[in-house]
Amino acid sequence: MTKYKTQSLRSTFRNARKGMRLSLKSERNIRIHLFTSVIVLITAFCLNFSIVKICILLLTISSVIASEMFNSAIEFSLDSIYHNKYSKMVGMAKDIAAGAVMLVTITAVMIGAALFIPPLIQIIH
Repeated sequence: MTKYKTQSLRSTFRNARKGMRLSLKSERNIRIHLFTSVIVLITAFCLNFSIVKICILLLTISSVIASEMFNSAIEFSLDSIYHNKYSKMVGMAKDIAAGAVMLVTITAVMIGAALFIPPLIQIIH
């Protein structure tokens, strides 16, 4: 039970789209990840990746972008609560969130290498 009005399914999707638009407008890193994702998917289709490999890429891409969005949400929330004033604890929380994004991104690069290097080597030889 909540004291707030329950949202309709339609408004829930509207708010989610708004959040995606806000993150694209305000976060350069998300735009970079999205651009890179398009290039990766185009390359995967050109290399005739199987549906399983495409699904792996989609899950990997969405985890990187989602982690970047979580990081941004944490940063905006903390900046709002602390009115953009410096706090060692806020700095630590932001650094940890950024570290999580870096971990997911490094893992995504490793997955990409595992999926792309073998077919690219075949093309070269």
